[in-house]
Parts: sequence; C-alpha cells; structure tokens
Amino acid sequence: MKAKAEIRLKFSSEKQLKTVSDALSPEVCRPVGGRARIALETEGTCLILKAEAEDTAALRSTLNAFLRWINSMINVVEVLELSS
Repeated sequence: MKAKAEIRLKFSSEKQLKTVSDALSPEVCRPVGGRARIALETEGTCLILKAEAEDTAALRSTLNAFLRWINSMINVVEVLELSS
C-alpha cells in the first residue's frame, strides 16, 4: 500500500524559510531508509513537504522526523533573531 501526504508550513519570513529549507536539503537528497521519500518545495513564505511511503508507518515516522527537525530549527532561528 502506498501512503502519501502533503504538508504546507507558513513561515514568518523568507529568510527563515530559506534557512530551514537549506538545512533540510541534505536529508532530502540522501534519505536514511528506503521505505519513504520526501520532496521539499517553496511557494512564497510556505514550505511544502511532499512525502510518499510504502506504508503508513513509514510515512508517519518520516513526517515526524522532518517536523521535529523543522520545529527545532525554527526555535534556534527565533532565539538567534532575538539575541541580535
């Protein structure tokens, strides 16, 4: 069974979006497992995650990993923006 998902995340600035997108690109280019693939696109200040997996468990774990990474990066960027 194939499982697919598309998630759109709106960022507060294009700079923040580019930072997150650039940081995730190595993970997209060289995925760890072979059960799921993910693609990143940008549209305005939105990051679009398109995931496809062999099953729902692989889809869920892939999306959870990417969403946790994105959340961590946003937190770091916000702290850096406040300190400058």
